[in-house]
Amino acid sequence: MSELERQLERFLGELRRENASPHTLRAYRTDLVQFLEYLSRGELEPPAPDRLDTLLVREWMGELYRRRLSPVTLRRKLAALRSFCRFLVREGLAEANVARLVRSPRVPATLPRVMEAERTNDLIDRLGRGEPERPFPERDRLIFELLYGAGLRVSELVGLDLADVDRRQRWLRVHGKGRKERQVPFTSKAAEALERYLAARRAGPGEQALLVNHRGTRLSDRSVRRIVKFYASVLAGDPSLHPHSLRHAFATHLLADGADLRAIQELLGHARLSTTQKYTQLSLTELLRVYDKAHPKA
Repeated sequence: MSELERQLERFLGELRRENASPHTLRAYRTDLVQFLEYLSRGELEPPAPDRLDTLLVREWMGELYRRRLSPVTLRRKLAALRSFCRFLVREGLAEANVARLVRSPRVPATLPRVMEAERTNDLIDRLGRGEPERPFPERDRLIFELLYGAGLRVSELVGLDLADVDRRQRWLRVHGKGRKERQVPFTSKAAEALERYLAARRAGPGEQALLVNHRGTRLSDRSVRRIVKFYASVLAGDPSLHPHSLRHAFATHLLADGADLRAIQELLGHARLSTTQKYTQLSLTELLRVYDKAHPKA
């Protein structure tokens, strides 16, 4: 194992200790192993950490461009490499973060597609009536109620423990990005779904996770994505729906009904208001759509 590979394992171990989500760990490992494989092409030994330079990073990015990867994917891979290089600098193994000197690809500004409030509620209500018949209907309904009713990220949802739920006051203690905690309220419908689920929950001995799988252990974020996609396909005819779509819907529908942007920022756990402001654009887009459809002179 080369020195660079050893440091990569140390870096991933540090992320694990910092409670990075399983999805983040998988993405970082995949992207950085791909970088090391590029450096090892032709049976070459990867360079020592202090021998990494900007030219190597640019060559790798050029190879990824030739593979016609999307700008979003390229930005993610470069971000992973920047984090790794920052770790090397912090550990005294490199003098500078050479990946910071490579410009990120520009991504076209796009707005996420959001289901209308009526369609979203219809989907969740049908699920609550037991449509279609599934092995864990109470758990699956709670997943939708918390993703849409509390605006959680999928990693935050699966990270919830029983101790994070205040059933009397209807608050969740959410562990967000960067180990930041926030308090998020949940709706009366989510509270009803929670009580139904807890009565049916079958967890393994000592398991503290709120949401468990058929083995009685913590449900994974990948499983939640599959569950959401299944119900969205069957009940809404939309297989493109994913957990983050429900988070987008949560914010957009709150804003459309007059909620304050800074309050939405707090609920979502955004560090910067500019991240939340994209929902203003979404709301205006929906407003124009309704105007064009309804106004006699449009």
